Amino acid sequence: MTTSQDVYSRAIELIDAANGADPNRVEADGREWPKELLYSERMSDMLERYAPDADAAQRLAIRAQHIERWKSSRSDYPMDRIGYLKWRKDLYKMQGATAARLAREAGYGDDVATRIENAVAKKNLKTNPDTQLLEDVTDLVFMEHYMLEFVGKHPDYSEEKWIDIIRKTWNKMSERAHEFILAGKIELPESLRPLVLKAVADDSGAAGV
Repeated sequence: MTTSQDVYSRAIELIDAANGADPNRVEADGREWPKELLYSERMSDMLERYAPDADAAQRLAIRAQHIERWKSSRSDYPMDRIGYLKWRKDLYKMQGATAARLAREAGYGDDVATRIENAVAKKNLKTNPDTQLLEDVTDLVFMEHYMLEFVGKHPDYSEEKWIDIIRKTWNKMSERAHEFILAGKIELPESLRPLVLKAVADDSGAAGV
């Protein structure tokens, strides 16, 4: 007899197998990882810290956030803002459809698969709780694991530009995520802590970051 845990475990296996095929490799925790498999592990780890009561659909959406991301190259689109927005829209749509397909293959019905697809495709941020949870976890993972690397790739950006980027990220998050950060529950790179503090200085308790 197939149980709900069996179906969930199978969905995780399928998502991890897809991300494990990423040809891009990175070093972390003393080993080499497929880039998007590492990212999915970090997303699930952050979810356990941030919202351990999340249900199966939310957990799977968060695990699949970057599924097969390497299959859609930014360089295939015009290198301007219109090209960027088109690439991002197509990427989200592709990732959402892929995640939903794997959920159905694992044994989930249309209700769960559709929830996963909508969240991964970033539909209805601020009004869809699944999408908002995914956005919160995405931004928390970015700030803890990837912001320092992102800064290193753009040495020409001014402090004002970085403050603007951080504030835009902050504004996409829920109040719950703000409180999580302000309570010191993510590990911010020491070199970026003053910049983050300055960017979110208007929020009560920002000194606790």
